[in-house]
Amino acid sequence: MSDGTATPPLPQDFVWAALVPELLVTDIAASLGFWCGLCGFAIAYAREEDGFAYLQREGAQLMLEEIGEGRQWITGPLERPFGRGLNFQIAVSAVEPILAALKAADWPLHMAVEEKWYRASEQEVGVRQFLVQDPDGYLIRFSQSLGLRAAQAI
Repeated sequence: MSDGTATPPLPQDFVWAALVPELLVTDIAASLGFWCGLCGFAIAYAREEDGFAYLQREGAQLMLEEIGEGRQWITGPLERPFGRGLNFQIAVSAVEPILAALKAADWPLHMAVEEKWYRASEQEVGVRQFLVQDPDGYLIRFSQSLGLRAAQAI
């Protein structure tokens, strides 16, 4: 995960998210390459002895922990793709930099970028979004806001 140097202290303005998923991964280095190298997350802190890293990007936070290291709560067999039936929507200011990094790495998309409007009561919420799977198959939906508009007639 690093060159053996200590993780710097958390910034004073660091805010803990109210919900932080912890993803068990088969190879922490490969996962960090995807999440940090391609998707723009940064390591807030890590515990190398546990194969663990706490990541953040634009207010989104998640934890990665290598299977077989540290303390884990496993409720059933871990079979790829991990996280079946679940996708993580991550709001970002722009999807293009992530798309460009994934394309440069020849990383396949699960769903190509689209613009979509979802009804939310009397309004519609617009997003530019795409889906990609991480090295273990977790499904990630990166979403850029297009704003709000009045709900269209059904």
